[in-house]
Amino acid sequence: MRFDLALLGLVVTSLVIWLAWQTRAPESDLGQIGLSQVLGDAPEHFRRVTEPLPLQFPDAHGAHPEYRSEWWYFTGNFESEAGQRLGFQFTLFRFALNEPQTADSAWSADALWMAHLALSDAETERFFQAERFARGALGLAGATPEQWWLRDWTVNATPEGWHLSADAGEFALQLDLNQTRPLVFQGDRGYSRKGPEPGNASRYYSATRLDSSGRIRLDDEWIAVEGLAWLDREWGSNQLSDTLAGWDWFALHLDDGRDLMVYRLRDHQGEASRWSAGALVESDGSYTTLAADDFATEALDWWRDPDGHRWPLSWRIQVPDAELDLVTRPLFNNQLWTRSVRYWEGMIDVADHTSGEIIGRGYTELSGYAE
Repeated sequence: MRFDLALLGLVVTSLVIWLAWQTRAPESDLGQIGLSQVLGDAPEHFRRVTEPLPLQFPDAHGAHPEYRSEWWYFTGNFESEAGQRLGFQFTLFRFALNEPQTADSAWSADALWMAHLALSDAETERFFQAERFARGALGLAGATPEQWWLRDWTVNATPEGWHLSADAGEFALQLDLNQTRPLVFQGDRGYSRKGPEPGNASRYYSATRLDSSGRIRLDDEWIAVEGLAWLDREWGSNQLSDTLAGWDWFALHLDDGRDLMVYRLRDHQGEASRWSAGALVESDGSYTTLAADDFATEALDWWRDPDGHRWPLSWRIQVPDAELDLVTRPLFNNQLWTRSVRYWEGMIDVADHTSGEIIGRGYTELSGYAE
């Protein structure tokens, strides 16, 4: 489950006013945006996700302005020829304005766009992060089936998958992300429920194994890299039940060729919700969706960030029917986002619980621990 976000009305309003004249990324502290607070009631004119519907491709890769929010979400693990471990995240978010501007002006917009770009360097335990905002006007940001962009951070469709190009100044990425397996439709044919009420759901699909290569600039040096990446696509309105406080998400590439994604939705007491779910993808691309009763997660080790918030960074994940008993551990602790949204997103190793042998790599996302 990825970032079922919508912005608080006050934050959106102030950001839009500010962005009306500012086209550069904001440098000042805009305050923390809660990840789960805006997943509640959306104005009635937004379309709800209430049942499975066929997704049409390539159109589904583009924007869906009739829904309140959506995102395009890449994560991946890489290795250089010298064995240096690097991880990346690129996310493009669209947040619809509750009251779209209708004036006949090039500045009129119906959405605010936000992009996150991050790089994890396991060798030096450094975490680089960059954030940009733009109005959905003047061509500053947008998404079509062929391209997703926020100014010069771009993802272009290719015959094999996608090409990502993004420069954040102190680091940059130029990556080819090639799809090797059919898309996975989460939940019921892409209808991913997140709560009991109508509309507590999203359209959700994933490209779970992207053979990836390219180059990463770090410390003024370009490094050739290869590895595996993951794409999540999700959109909806009023997605999360107000009984939920956050989530823990895991995307794992196992050495035996399987891919595993599970997300644990948490209630306000910290317990797993019955709306938690996931998917197990076999090496031939076939997959099985997982309900909350099909897997178990247990936090093993916690890390306290500089502001005193505790984050569960190591986990045990069990999928009994697949004979999987796994332990995930971060390559280093401080892969914490500290911009307008505070969450933990980082590269991890996957080990067999019994033997301790490393049998995979992946990414973990944790939200709701610092709100």
